[in-house]
Amino acid sequence: MEKRSRRIKQSGLPVVRESIQFFKKYQQWSNKTFVVVLLIVVAISMALTLLAQGIEGVPLWNRNAPAVSQNSDSKGQNSVTEEETSVRIMANGDLLYHIPIYRTALKEDGTYDFHENFEYVKPWLKQADLVIGDFEGTVNKDHYLAGYPLFNAPGEVMGAIKDAGYQVLDLAHNHILDSQIEGVFSTADAIEKAGMTPIGVYTQEPRDKAPIVIKEVKGIKVALLAYSYGFNGIEEYISKEDYDNHLSDLNEEKMKAEIERAEKEADITVVMPQMGIEYQLEPTEEQKELYHKMIDWGADIIFGGHPHVVEPAETVEKDGDKKLIIYSMGNFLSNQRIETMQDEENAKWTERGVLMDVTIKKKAGKTTIETAKAHPSWVNRTPKGTYSPEGYPLYLYQTYILDDFIEGGKYRSQLDDETKERIDTAYKEMNEHVGLKW
Repeated sequence: MEKRSRRIKQSGLPVVRESIQFFKKYQQWSNKTFVVVLLIVVAISMALTLLAQGIEGVPLWNRNAPAVSQNSDSKGQNSVTEEETSVRIMANGDLLYHIPIYRTALKEDGTYDFHENFEYVKPWLKQADLVIGDFEGTVNKDHYLAGYPLFNAPGEVMGAIKDAGYQVLDLAHNHILDSQIEGVFSTADAIEKAGMTPIGVYTQEPRDKAPIVIKEVKGIKVALLAYSYGFNGIEEYISKEDYDNHLSDLNEEKMKAEIERAEKEADITVVMPQMGIEYQLEPTEEQKELYHKMIDWGADIIFGGHPHVVEPAETVEKDGDKKLIIYSMGNFLSNQRIETMQDEENAKWTERGVLMDVTIKKKAGKTTIETAKAHPSWVNRTPKGTYSPEGYPLYLYQTYILDDFIEGGKYRSQLDDETKERIDTAYKEMNEHVGLKW
Protein backbone atom coordinates (compact mmCIF):
# COMPACT_ATOMS: atom_id res chain seq x y z
CA MET A 1 0.00 0.00 0.00
CA GLU A 2 2.92 2.36 0.84
CA LYS A 3 4.58 1.79 -2.57
CA ARG A 4 1.31 2.32 -4.39
CA SER A 5 0.75 5.55 -2.46
CA ARG A 6 4.24 6.77 -3.39
CA ARG A 7 3.64 6.02 -7.08
CA ILE A 8 0.41 8.02 -7.03
CA LYS A 9 2.12 10.95 -5.37
CA GLN A 10 4.99 10.84 -7.85
CA SER A 11 2.72 10.37 -10.84
CA GLY A 12 1.06 13.63 -10.00
CA LEU A 13 4.26 15.66 -10.23
CA PRO A 14 4.64 15.67 -14.08
CA VAL A 15 1.06 16.73 -14.41
CA VAL A 16 1.65 19.66 -12.10
CA ARG A 17 4.95 20.60 -13.84
CA GLU A 18 3.33 20.52 -17.26
CA SER A 19 0.51 22.60 -15.96
CA ILE A 20 2.93 25.20 -14.68
CA GLN A 21 4.72 25.37 -18.08
CA PHE A 22 1.36 25.68 -19.74
CA PHE A 23 0.41 28.31 -17.22
CA LYS A 24 3.43 30.52 -18.21
CA LYS A 25 1.69 31.34 -21.47
CA TYR A 26 -0.95 33.21 -19.48
CA GLN A 27 -0.04 36.52 -21.10
CA GLN A 28 -1.73 35.32 -24.24
CA TRP A 29 -4.99 34.50 -22.39
CA SER A 30 -8.04 36.51 -21.61
CA ASN A 31 -8.97 37.09 -17.94
CA LYS A 32 -11.75 34.51 -18.21
CA THR A 33 -9.41 31.84 -19.55
CA PHE A 34 -6.89 32.63 -16.81
CA VAL A 35 -9.42 32.07 -14.03
CA VAL A 36 -10.71 28.81 -15.52
CA VAL A 37 -7.23 27.33 -15.93
CA LEU A 38 -6.24 28.39 -12.42
CA LEU A 39 -9.25 26.63 -10.90
CA ILE A 40 -8.57 23.45 -12.89
CA VAL A 41 -4.94 23.28 -11.70
CA VAL A 42 -5.90 23.81 -8.05
CA ALA A 43 -8.63 21.16 -8.28
CA ILE A 44 -6.27 18.57 -9.81
CA SER A 45 -3.65 19.19 -7.14
CA MET A 46 -6.13 18.86 -4.25
CA ALA A 47 -7.70 15.69 -5.71
CA LEU A 48 -4.33 13.96 -6.00
CA THR A 49 -3.43 14.90 -2.41
CA LEU A 50 -6.74 13.62 -0.99
CA LEU A 51 -6.49 10.38 -2.95
CA ALA A 52 -3.02 9.67 -1.63
CA GLN A 53 -3.97 10.41 1.97
CA GLY A 54 -7.13 8.30 1.69
CA ILE A 55 -5.18 5.28 0.47
CA GLU A 56 -2.80 5.57 3.42
CA GLY A 57 -5.71 4.69 5.69
CA VAL A 58 -7.95 7.52 6.75
CA PRO A 59 -9.59 10.21 4.58
CA LEU A 60 -8.29 13.71 5.15
CA TRP A 61 -11.66 14.95 6.49
CA ASN A 62 -11.66 12.28 9.22
CA ARG A 63 -7.99 12.00 10.18
CA ASN A 64 -8.55 13.32 13.71
CA ALA A 65 -11.73 11.29 14.44
CA PRO A 66 -11.41 8.44 16.97
CA ALA A 67 -11.64 4.93 15.57
CA VAL A 68 -14.94 3.09 16.18
CA SER A 69 -14.56 -0.48 17.34
CA GLN A 70 -17.12 -3.14 16.57
CA ASN A 71 -18.04 -6.02 18.82
CA SER A 72 -20.18 -9.08 18.41
CA ASP A 73 -23.08 -9.09 20.87
CA SER A 74 -24.45 -12.11 22.75
CA LYS A 75 -26.80 -12.98 19.90
CA GLY A 76 -23.97 -13.05 17.33
CA GLN A 77 -24.89 -9.76 15.66
CA ASN A 78 -22.27 -7.11 14.91
CA SER A 79 -22.99 -3.81 16.59
CA VAL A 80 -21.17 -0.56 17.17
CA THR A 81 -19.91 -0.19 20.73
CA GLU A 82 -22.91 1.46 22.33
CA GLU A 83 -23.10 4.37 24.69
CA GLU A 84 -25.14 4.17 27.89
CA THR A 85 -28.88 4.49 27.31
CA SER A 86 -31.78 4.44 29.75
CA VAL A 87 -35.53 3.86 29.55
CA ARG A 88 -38.11 4.93 32.11
CA ILE A 89 -41.01 2.50 32.55
CA MET A 90 -44.19 3.30 34.47
CA ALA A 91 -46.87 0.75 35.37
CA ASN A 92 -50.01 0.67 37.45
CA GLY A 93 -52.71 -1.73 38.58
CA ASP A 94 -56.41 -2.02 37.89
CA LEU A 95 -58.31 0.39 35.69
CA LEU A 96 -61.65 -0.88 36.96
CA TYR A 97 -64.63 0.85 35.34
CA HIS A 98 -67.59 0.49 37.68
CA ILE A 99 -71.04 1.69 36.63
CA PRO A 100 -70.85 4.99 38.61
CA ILE A 101 -67.76 5.92 36.57
CA TYR A 102 -69.70 5.31 33.34
CA ARG A 103 -72.60 7.42 34.55
CA THR A 104 -70.37 10.38 35.26
CA ALA A 105 -68.68 10.12 31.86
CA LEU A 106 -71.97 10.06 29.91
CA LYS A 107 -72.60 13.19 27.83
CA GLU A 108 -75.89 14.63 26.59
CA ASP A 109 -75.33 13.29 23.08
CA GLY A 110 -75.04 9.71 24.37
CA THR A 111 -71.25 9.41 24.03
CA TYR A 112 -68.76 9.13 26.88
CA ASP A 113 -65.74 11.17 27.92
CA PHE A 114 -63.32 9.66 30.46
CA HIS A 115 -60.48 12.15 30.10
CA GLU A 116 -61.09 13.83 33.45
CA ASN A 117 -60.13 10.61 35.27
CA PHE A 118 -56.50 11.11 34.21
CA GLU A 119 -56.11 14.88 34.57
CA TYR A 120 -53.54 14.59 37.38
CA VAL A 121 -51.97 11.35 36.15
CA LYS A 122 -51.23 12.43 32.58
CA PRO A 123 -48.29 14.75 33.42
CA TRP A 124 -46.62 11.82 35.20
CA LEU A 125 -47.18 9.27 32.47
CA LYS A 126 -45.91 11.65 29.80
CA GLN A 127 -42.49 11.59 31.51
CA ALA A 128 -42.11 7.86 30.86
CA ASP A 129 -40.77 6.12 27.75
CA LEU A 130 -43.06 3.11 28.21
CA VAL A 131 -46.35 3.06 30.17
CA ILE A 132 -48.23 -0.13 31.08
CA GLY A 133 -51.66 -0.43 32.67
CA ASP A 134 -53.99 -3.25 33.69
CA PHE A 135 -57.37 -2.88 32.01
CA GLU A 136 -59.66 -4.94 34.23
CA GLY A 137 -62.66 -5.67 32.05
CA THR A 138 -63.78 -5.83 28.44
CA VAL A 139 -64.97 -3.57 25.63
CA ASN A 140 -67.65 -5.26 23.53
CA LYS A 141 -70.16 -3.04 21.70
CA ASP A 142 -72.38 -6.08 21.06
CA HIS A 143 -72.73 -6.70 24.79
CA TYR A 144 -74.55 -4.61 27.38
CA LEU A 145 -72.56 -2.12 29.47
CA ALA A 146 -71.91 -3.41 32.95
CA GLY A 147 -69.74 -3.09 36.02
CA TYR A 148 -69.35 -5.74 38.72
CA PRO A 149 -69.56 -8.69 38.34
CA LEU A 150 -69.35 -8.71 34.51
CA PHE A 151 -67.32 -5.70 33.40
CA ASN A 152 -67.95 -4.25 29.93
CA ALA A 153 -67.00 -0.63 29.32
CA PRO A 154 -67.89 1.91 26.61
CA GLY A 155 -65.37 2.01 23.78
CA GLU A 156 -64.50 5.63 24.56
CA VAL A 157 -62.41 4.49 27.54
CA MET A 158 -59.62 3.54 25.14
CA GLY A 159 -59.25 7.02 23.68
CA ALA A 160 -58.89 8.52 27.15
CA ILE A 161 -56.42 5.84 28.25
CA LYS A 162 -54.31 6.36 25.13
CA ASP A 163 -54.39 10.14 25.54
CA ALA A 164 -53.20 9.78 29.14
CA GLY A 165 -49.99 8.21 27.86
CA TYR A 166 -50.43 4.43 27.97
CA GLN A 167 -48.85 2.25 25.29
CA VAL A 168 -49.56 -1.25 26.64
CA LEU A 169 -52.60 -2.74 28.42
CA ASP A 170 -52.63 -6.06 30.27
CA LEU A 171 -55.70 -8.23 29.59
CA ALA A 172 -54.62 -11.36 31.47
CA HIS A 173 -57.11 -11.15 34.33
CA ASN A 174 -60.13 -12.95 35.72
CA HIS A 175 -62.62 -10.61 34.00
CA ILE A 176 -61.43 -10.96 30.40
CA LEU A 177 -64.27 -13.39 29.57
CA ASP A 178 -66.96 -11.16 31.11
CA SER A 179 -68.47 -10.53 27.66
CA GLN A 180 -67.67 -14.05 26.41
CA ILE A 181 -64.87 -15.14 24.09
CA GLU A 182 -65.98 -12.46 21.61
CA GLY A 183 -65.05 -9.88 24.23
CA VAL A 184 -61.45 -11.08 24.22
CA PHE A 185 -61.18 -10.21 20.53
CA SER A 186 -63.19 -6.97 20.66
CA THR A 187 -61.21 -5.67 23.65
CA ALA A 188 -57.85 -6.41 22.06
CA ASP A 189 -59.11 -4.84 18.83
CA ALA A 190 -60.27 -1.69 20.64
CA ILE A 191 -56.85 -1.35 22.26
CA GLU A 192 -55.06 -1.76 18.94
CA LYS A 193 -57.33 0.68 17.12
CA ALA A 194 -56.57 3.26 19.82
CA GLY A 195 -52.86 2.85 19.05
CA MET A 196 -51.87 0.68 22.01
CA THR A 197 -50.74 -2.94 22.42
CA PRO A 198 -52.64 -5.63 24.36
CA ILE A 199 -50.75 -8.33 26.25
CA GLY A 200 -52.00 -11.44 28.04
CA VAL A 201 -54.37 -12.57 25.26
CA TYR A 202 -53.69 -14.04 21.83
CA THR A 203 -56.02 -12.89 19.06
CA GLN A 204 -53.72 -12.81 16.03
CA GLU A 205 -52.07 -16.22 16.41
CA PRO A 206 -52.48 -19.10 18.88
CA ARG A 207 -50.51 -18.83 22.09
CA ASP A 208 -48.07 -21.60 21.13
CA LYS A 209 -47.20 -19.84 17.84
CA ALA A 210 -47.46 -16.16 18.78
CA PRO A 211 -44.34 -13.99 19.04
CA ILE A 212 -43.35 -12.48 22.37
CA VAL A 213 -44.50 -8.86 22.61
CA ILE A 214 -41.29 -6.82 22.62
CA LYS A 215 -41.21 -3.04 22.71
CA GLU A 216 -37.91 -1.57 21.55
CA VAL A 217 -37.47 1.79 23.23
CA LYS A 218 -34.33 3.90 22.70
CA GLY A 219 -32.40 0.80 21.70
CA ILE A 220 -33.55 -1.30 24.68
CA LYS A 221 -35.79 -4.29 23.96
CA VAL A 222 -38.45 -4.80 26.64
CA ALA A 223 -40.32 -8.11 26.57
CA LEU A 224 -43.85 -8.06 28.05
CA LEU A 225 -45.75 -11.11 29.30
CA ALA A 226 -48.95 -11.41 31.36
CA TYR A 227 -50.79 -14.30 33.05
CA SER A 228 -54.01 -14.90 35.00
CA TYR A 229 -54.78 -17.50 37.66
CA GLY A 230 -58.28 -18.03 36.20
CA PHE A 231 -61.33 -16.53 34.54
CA ASN A 232 -64.13 -16.63 37.14
CA GLY A 233 -65.35 -20.01 35.92
CA ILE A 234 -66.54 -18.62 32.58
CA GLU A 235 -63.80 -20.63 30.88
CA GLU A 236 -66.04 -23.68 31.36
CA TYR A 237 -68.36 -22.26 28.68
CA ILE A 238 -65.74 -21.93 25.95
CA SER A 239 -64.01 -24.68 23.99
CA LYS A 240 -60.67 -26.11 25.04
CA GLU A 241 -59.29 -24.96 21.70
CA ASP A 242 -60.31 -21.35 22.39
CA TYR A 243 -58.91 -21.58 25.91
CA ASP A 244 -55.52 -22.91 24.78
CA ASN A 245 -55.24 -20.60 21.77
CA HIS A 246 -56.40 -17.25 23.17
CA LEU A 247 -55.93 -17.11 26.96
CA SER A 248 -52.80 -16.80 29.06
CA ASP A 249 -53.02 -18.85 32.24
CA LEU A 250 -50.50 -19.83 34.91
CA ASN A 251 -49.44 -23.07 33.25
CA GLU A 252 -45.89 -23.36 34.58
CA GLU A 253 -44.51 -25.31 31.64
CA LYS A 254 -45.77 -22.70 29.17
CA MET A 255 -44.71 -19.76 31.34
CA LYS A 256 -41.21 -21.12 31.81
CA ALA A 257 -40.76 -21.59 28.06
CA GLU A 258 -42.13 -18.12 27.29
CA ILE A 259 -40.04 -16.32 29.90
CA GLU A 260 -36.89 -18.15 28.84
CA ARG A 261 -37.60 -17.23 25.24
CA ALA A 262 -38.17 -13.60 26.19
CA GLU A 263 -34.88 -13.58 28.05
CA LYS A 264 -33.08 -14.60 24.85
CA GLU A 265 -34.90 -12.21 22.54
CA ALA A 266 -34.99 -9.06 24.69
CA ASP A 267 -32.79 -7.02 27.00
CA ILE A 268 -35.27 -6.89 29.88
CA THR A 269 -38.31 -9.05 30.69
CA VAL A 270 -41.41 -7.68 32.43
CA VAL A 271 -44.07 -10.10 33.69
CA MET A 272 -47.56 -9.09 34.90
CA PRO A 273 -49.14 -12.02 36.79
CA GLN A 274 -52.64 -11.88 38.30
CA MET A 275 -53.11 -14.02 41.38
CA GLY A 276 -53.52 -13.87 45.15
CA ILE A 277 -56.41 -13.28 47.54
CA GLU A 278 -58.63 -10.24 47.03
CA TYR A 279 -58.27 -7.49 49.67
CA GLN A 280 -55.44 -9.31 51.44
CA LEU A 281 -52.49 -7.03 52.14
CA GLU A 282 -49.82 -9.73 52.06
CA PRO A 283 -48.93 -12.16 49.26
CA THR A 284 -49.69 -15.84 49.64
CA GLU A 285 -46.93 -18.40 49.81
CA GLU A 286 -48.05 -19.56 46.37
CA GLN A 287 -47.49 -16.05 44.98
CA LYS A 288 -44.03 -15.82 46.54
CA GLU A 289 -42.98 -19.21 45.25
CA LEU A 290 -44.22 -18.67 41.71
CA TYR A 291 -42.90 -15.11 41.35
CA HIS A 292 -39.47 -16.25 42.50
CA LYS A 293 -39.61 -19.04 39.92
CA MET A 294 -40.32 -16.40 37.29
CA ILE A 295 -37.15 -14.57 38.34
CA ASP A 296 -35.21 -17.84 38.09
CA TRP A 297 -36.60 -18.39 34.57
CA GLY A 298 -35.42 -14.97 33.43
CA ALA A 299 -37.90 -12.29 34.52
CA ASP A 300 -36.36 -8.99 35.62
CA ILE A 301 -39.47 -7.13 36.79
CA ILE A 302 -42.75 -8.52 38.12
CA PHE A 303 -45.71 -6.15 38.33
CA GLY A 304 -48.33 -8.21 40.18
CA GLY A 305 -52.06 -7.64 40.36
CA HIS A 306 -55.53 -8.98 41.24
CA PRO A 307 -56.05 -8.42 45.02
CA HIS A 308 -57.41 -4.82 44.47
CA VAL A 309 -55.11 -3.65 47.27
CA VAL A 310 -51.39 -3.02 47.25
CA GLU A 311 -49.07 -5.76 48.49
CA PRO A 312 -45.38 -5.17 49.34
CA ALA A 313 -42.42 -4.96 47.01
CA GLU A 314 -39.32 -7.12 47.18
CA THR A 315 -35.87 -7.06 45.62
CA VAL A 316 -34.22 -10.30 44.57
CA GLU A 317 -30.55 -10.73 43.70
CA LYS A 318 -29.71 -12.98 40.76
CA ASP A 319 -26.28 -13.34 39.18
CA GLY A 320 -25.14 -10.19 40.94
CA ASP A 321 -28.04 -8.05 39.66
CA LYS A 322 -31.13 -6.81 41.49
CA LYS A 323 -34.57 -7.85 40.23
CA LEU A 324 -37.88 -6.29 41.27
CA ILE A 325 -41.15 -7.80 42.47
CA ILE A 326 -44.25 -5.96 43.60
CA TYR A 327 -46.84 -8.55 44.54
CA SER A 328 -49.82 -6.30 43.82
CA MET A 329 -50.08 -2.75 42.52
CA GLY A 330 -53.69 -2.39 43.73
CA ASN A 331 -56.44 -0.32 42.13
CA PHE A 332 -55.51 2.73 40.08
CA LEU A 333 -59.04 3.81 39.08
CA SER A 334 -62.24 2.35 40.53
CA ASN A 335 -65.28 3.02 42.69
CA GLN A 336 -63.94 0.82 45.47
CA ARG A 337 -63.28 2.87 48.61
CA ILE A 338 -64.22 3.38 52.25
CA GLU A 339 -67.71 4.61 51.35
CA THR A 340 -68.54 1.66 49.04
CA MET A 341 -66.69 -1.23 50.74
CA GLN A 342 -67.97 -0.82 54.29
CA ASP A 343 -68.13 -4.57 54.89
CA GLU A 344 -64.51 -5.06 53.91
CA GLU A 345 -61.90 -4.79 56.68
CA ASN A 346 -59.30 -3.30 54.33
CA ALA A 347 -61.73 -0.94 52.58
CA LYS A 348 -59.44 2.10 52.78
CA TRP A 349 -56.76 0.19 50.88
CA THR A 350 -59.01 -0.30 47.85
CA GLU A 351 -58.89 3.43 47.05
CA ARG A 352 -55.09 3.36 47.12
CA GLY A 353 -52.60 2.12 44.54
CA VAL A 354 -49.09 2.71 43.26
CA LEU A 355 -47.56 4.09 40.11
CA MET A 356 -44.42 2.04 39.62
CA ASP A 357 -41.55 4.08 38.21
CA VAL A 358 -38.54 2.06 37.05
CA THR A 359 -35.46 3.16 35.11
CA ILE A 360 -33.61 0.61 32.99
CA LYS A 361 -29.99 1.20 31.96
CA LYS A 362 -28.10 -0.46 29.13
CA LYS A 363 -24.34 -0.11 28.81
CA ALA A 364 -21.84 -2.21 26.86
CA GLY A 365 -24.54 -4.75 26.03
CA LYS A 366 -25.62 -5.29 29.66
CA THR A 367 -29.08 -4.18 30.83
CA THR A 368 -29.88 -3.61 34.50
CA ILE A 369 -32.49 -1.93 36.69
CA GLU A 370 -31.03 1.44 37.69
CA THR A 371 -33.80 2.85 39.93
CA ALA A 372 -37.21 1.74 41.18
CA LYS A 373 -39.85 3.80 42.97
CA ALA A 374 -43.44 3.21 44.02
CA HIS A 375 -45.42 6.46 43.98
CA PRO A 376 -48.57 6.11 46.14
CA SER A 377 -51.82 6.95 44.34
CA TRP A 378 -55.35 7.61 45.55
CA VAL A 379 -58.72 7.96 43.83
CA ASN A 380 -60.57 11.14 44.67
CA ARG A 381 -64.36 10.95 44.41
CA THR A 382 -66.33 14.14 44.94
CA PRO A 383 -70.07 14.79 44.31
CA LYS A 384 -70.82 16.82 41.18
CA GLY A 385 -74.17 17.94 42.54
CA THR A 386 -75.93 16.50 39.49
CA TYR A 387 -77.79 13.28 38.82
CA SER A 388 -78.00 10.66 36.10
CA PRO A 389 -81.24 10.24 34.10
CA GLU A 390 -82.08 7.36 36.46
CA GLY A 391 -81.67 9.61 39.49
CA TYR A 392 -78.24 8.41 40.69
CA PRO A 393 -75.82 11.02 42.12
CA LEU A 394 -72.86 11.74 39.87
CA TYR A 395 -69.27 12.00 41.09
CA LEU A 396 -65.97 13.33 39.79
CA TYR A 397 -63.42 10.48 39.75
CA GLN A 398 -59.78 11.47 39.51
CA THR A 399 -56.62 9.57 40.32
CA TYR A 400 -54.04 11.52 42.30
CA ILE A 401 -50.32 10.78 42.45
CA LEU A 402 -49.82 11.71 46.09
CA ASP A 403 -46.39 13.29 45.67
CA ASP A 404 -48.35 16.22 44.19
CA PHE A 405 -50.80 16.49 47.10
CA ILE A 406 -48.80 16.00 50.30
CA GLU A 407 -47.26 18.94 52.16
CA GLY A 408 -45.16 20.86 49.63
CA GLY A 409 -46.94 19.30 46.65
CA LYS A 410 -48.05 21.57 43.81
CA TYR A 411 -51.76 20.79 44.28
CA ARG A 412 -51.86 20.81 48.08
CA SER A 413 -53.80 24.08 48.25
CA GLN A 414 -56.73 22.52 46.35
CA LEU A 415 -57.58 20.15 49.21
CA ASP A 416 -59.94 20.65 52.12
CA ASP A 417 -58.73 19.68 55.60
CA GLU A 418 -60.51 16.33 55.65
CA THR A 419 -59.02 15.28 52.30
CA LYS A 420 -55.56 16.46 53.39
CA GLU A 421 -55.71 14.20 56.40
CA ARG A 422 -56.96 11.27 54.35
CA ILE A 423 -54.20 11.73 51.77
CA ASP A 424 -51.44 12.24 54.33
CA THR A 425 -52.44 9.03 56.10
CA ALA A 426 -52.57 7.11 52.82
CA TYR A 427 -49.16 8.40 51.73
CA LYS A 428 -47.48 7.44 55.00
CA GLU A 429 -49.10 4.02 55.29
CA MET A 430 -48.51 3.17 51.65
CA ASN A 431 -44.79 3.93 51.74
CA GLU A 432 -44.36 1.90 54.90
CA HIS A 433 -46.41 -0.96 53.52
CA VAL A 434 -44.71 -1.20 50.10
CA GLY A 435 -41.30 -0.90 51.72
CA LEU A 436 -39.43 -0.34 48.46
CA LYS A 437 -35.87 0.84 49.09
CA TRP A 438 -33.87 0.40 45.92
